[in-house]
Amino acid sequence: MSSTIHKTSMQDLQIHIFKTNIKTMLDLDMLQLLFNSNRNIIEWSVDLEDIDKVLRVDSRMNLSEKDIINQVKLLGFSCEELD
Repeated sequence: MSSTIHKTSMQDLQIHIFKTNIKTMLDLDMLQLLFNSNRNIIEWSVDLEDIDKVLRVDSRMNLSEKDIINQVKLLGFSCEELD
C-alpha cells in the first residue's frame, strides 16, 4: 500500500528504509492515517511479502529517520532503520 501526498523536486527528497513488524491491512490503515497527515512525507509503502516487512518513506529533507521511527513506534509497531 502506498500513498502520494505532495510533489517535490528530487533534490529535496530523502529516502528512508526500515524493518518493521507491520503485517495486516489494518496495520496499513493505521499508518495511512499517520503518514497522510504528515506534509513532509511524499510517498510511503510497506512490502508485506518481505520477511522484514520493509517500510519505505520518501520525505522532504527536514524529516529524520528518528522522527519516523518514533511516530511508527507510537502506533505500537517495531521500526528500525535498515542500512
